[in-house]
This record gives sequence, C-alpha cells and structure tokens, in this order.
Amino acid sequence: MADNCAVELRNITKRFGSVVANSGINLQIKRGEVLSLLGENGSGKTTLMNMLAGIYQPDEGEILADGKVVAINSPKDSYALGIGMIHQHYKLVDVFTAAQNIILGINDEKMDIKKTSSKVREICQRYGFDIDPDEKIYNMSVSQKQTVEIVKVLYRGADILILDEPTAVLTPQETEKLFVILRNMRNDGKAIIIITHKLNEVMAISDKVAVLRKGEYIGTVNTCETNPQKLTDMMVGRAVTLNIDRPKYADPKPLLKIEGLTCVDKEGIKKLEDVSFEAMGGEILGIAGIAGSGQKELLECLTGLYPIQSGTIKFDNDGEEVNLVGMAPMQIKNMGVGMAFVPEDRLGMGLVGSMGMTSNMMLRSWKNGKGPLFDKKAPESLARKIWKELEVVTPSTSFPVRRMSGGNIQKVLVGREIASNPKVLLSAYAVRGLDINTSYTIYNLMTEQKMKGVAVVFVGEDLDVLLELSDRILVLCGGKVSGIVDARTTTKEEVGFMMTSIGGKGGEV
Repeated sequence: MADNCAVELRNITKRFGSVVANSGINLQIKRGEVLSLLGENGSGKTTLMNMLAGIYQPDEGEILADGKVVAINSPKDSYALGIGMIHQHYKLVDVFTAAQNIILGINDEKMDIKKTSSKVREICQRYGFDIDPDEKIYNMSVSQKQTVEIVKVLYRGADILILDEPTAVLTPQETEKLFVILRNMRNDGKAIIIITHKLNEVMAISDKVAVLRKGEYIGTVNTCETNPQKLTDMMVGRAVTLNIDRPKYADPKPLLKIEGLTCVDKEGIKKLEDVSFEAMGGEILGIAGIAGSGQKELLECLTGLYPIQSGTIKFDNDGEEVNLVGMAPMQIKNMGVGMAFVPEDRLGMGLVGSMGMTSNMMLRSWKNGKGPLFDKKAPESLARKIWKELEVVTPSTSFPVRRMSGGNIQKVLVGREIASNPKVLLSAYAVRGLDINTSYTIYNLMTEQKMKGVAVVFVGEDLDVLLELSDRILVLCGGKVSGIVDARTTTKEEVGFMMTSIGGKGGEV
C-alpha cells in the first residue's frame, strides 16, 4: 500500500436482504487527491461511503486506515479515524449559530462558543471559507449552510472528507468557489471523495475517478486520461449518446400567460412577487434559480395547489382564454386545460409509494370510473407500456414503487404524466439525483413533448443542461423574475449572475 493511502477497502460486500448493494469492492483513497465516485442510480456509491461514515457495516471484507484494519461501527468511530461525510441534506439547527451547530454533539468539550468561534475563523482563513461563526443558520444562503457542514467535520479533525452531490443546489459561481476550497484542502494533504453525476464537474475538480456498476467495482482512472464519454461507457456498460437535441418547433404559440403573479406563505412572507412570463407551446422554458427562490411555489400556483394573492394565469384553450386563478386542480382538469405535473416530491405529491405501477396509473383516471368497480385494463396496459418503453427495472407492475430506485420511480411518474397527453407539462427537478443514462431519457421525453406542441416548463438545477435543453430560461431570484434569456445565446455566467441579483442583465425575450 502506498504511503499516502489514507483508507483502503478490501473485498467489501454489503447486502440488504437478497439485494447485494456492494459486491467485493476494492478501493484506495489517498491523501492529497480528489477522487470522484461515479455510477448509475443503485450502483452502490452512497452505500459504500456510508460504511466509511459508520452508518452501515460491511457483511464481508475489511477497511484499513493508515494500513491497519479498523472497525467502524458508528459515526463516532468514523470521526475518530478522521473521516467526515457531508450529506446532501444538511443537518443543522436553524435557530443556532454556525459555531453552536459546529460544537453540537461534542461531548468531551464544554460549550465554549468564544473558543469555537476563534477556531472556526482559523479554519476559514486557512482554506478560504467565508462564514461568520456567530451568524444564525436561518440567515444563511444554501452555500453558506454547506460551508458550515464542511467546517464542522474539519473542526472535528477530519482529514478524509466525503461530499455527496455537493453542487446540487449551488450557482456556477458558488460551485467554482467550492472547488477552489477543495483544491486548497487537497493541497493541504486532505483526502476528498465526491459523489456526483455532473461529469463536467468531475473533469474540473477530480484527480482520479472510480466507477461502480450494479454494486461492482469497474475501475479507477486518472481524470487527465479520460473524458465524459469514456466515463459514461464505464458506468453504463455500453455506448451512450451524450448529446441533447434541441430542434426548433415550427410555430410556437403562447399557451400560458402569467401576469403579476404574487403569493405568500402562512406566515405572510412573499414567495413570489409580480412574476410575469409566457409559456409557449412548442418550447421548453427552463426555470433557473438558487434553492428556495420560488420555483416550487410557481409550479404549484400554476396547478392550483398554492393559493394566489394577486395576478392572473391565463390559458389559451383552443382560442378561448381561461383564467385559472382560484381553481382547484380538479377544476383545472375539468376545464380541459390538460395540465401535467411532475412534482419535486416524487412519493407523496407524485406517486403513492405502497402502490404498484398499475394502481398509480389509475390515480390519473379513477374519477372516470363508473360505480364501485374500476376498469383495470387501461391502467395495466399503460403500466406495461411505460415499463417496456422506459426500461423500468422492477419485477412486475404490481411491485411497490417505494421499493424502486429513484431513477425508476421518476420514469414511472414522468411516463404517467406524459401519457395523459397534456397541453402543458410542468416538471420540477425531473433528473435530481438520477444517473446520466436515466437523465438523458428524461431530456429526450421533454423534447418529444415540445415537438408535439406542448408547453414544457422545466425547473432544473444543472445550468449546463438548462442551456442545452431549453429554448428560453426564466431566472428567479428571491421570488422575483431577474431576467428571461435566450438559452442559445446566453452564458452560464450570465444566468448565474441573475440567480443572485434582482434585475440582472437579462430581459424579456
């Protein structure tokens, strides 16, 4: 084993019942390197890293730290070995300060906030972080909250850091700032592992890339000796086209016209303010913005799920203009609007986890049934069609969707909504957490709908994808429209600037 090897995994196997999540994995994590861990959904990436974090324990194999076999039975054991994992969903107490969150749970140290704040400032200065240790979490941006999580593991002595999808909700500028910090930590001898699906970021930040496929280790390559296409082929096991087609629809027509849309939450805080735009049939309108900028509320307002304080939502129903404000979802459906919605919450608002595919198909049509008995032939036929055409990996159409992988759940949800032949298709983070193969399947489905004259409103978080897929991009910042730009001519930097600046460079296109 090389002297700079911090952790080594030997023949690691992990089972959940009859499912083998990891099978005989061998992997080295070295100091002074950034290692990207790639693989499709269900390939075992997070499970493998959770064993280093002490959340799971391997059924077979051994973990070595600094050349010695160790037992990691809890997160406390993991921290003792200098391993810290930063999860996708931050575990912070909003009403506490950064320093209070960082010291929280450390039993062998008194709550000396002044001492903690001083040490936090030292860490920030050393690596280039920008947070105030005395600032309350609820006053912080998403990137600042992530910074607190990273500083928290550094404060506890971690020199092996695992980051799960660290750029999922960051702007391009915030991502580049994070990468500068990660490079500083790498140069300081830290071992850094990043789990991500964004291949452009893998190429930008990592020194090596390890690939898993269906729970098995495929190999590790030097980043400078590979490219996104080769990495994709390793992940999927076959050649996959990485091009997003953006054909032009011959005659786009406005289907939705939103003017002065304003809504408030239960506490009276404005979530959207004076939002105006048009959604055209035959176009994909991308929606960009940092997390919590009003994307969720916008789509729920359009579908009748969120109360509107003021403004209009007008739908062109074959030449007849209909104002949808004040209508419930079922009223909108009965008006013949043809609104399909792929929500952010796949299980709950989208699908019923305990039901199989067929039963979830019936949720779209049960109102049309007559009497206590329902015709299951059509839903079963639709379920089988989606199962086959979208390659849903499941034993049967009655298999509970909550037991499927995230990618397969999303295929079922998108397939069901598209099958309703909508005139307007609304999608919130349709590919969040999905592997590259499934993501491109979703992109192609969105483009197919556009070319049928459907108005597609696509809320996304990957600006590279939004720029390739969309015809126009509407940018939200703090619940307001900061610009609407032509996706073919704008830049990622311009959109990123508008995401953090009301009244940016963009205007109505």
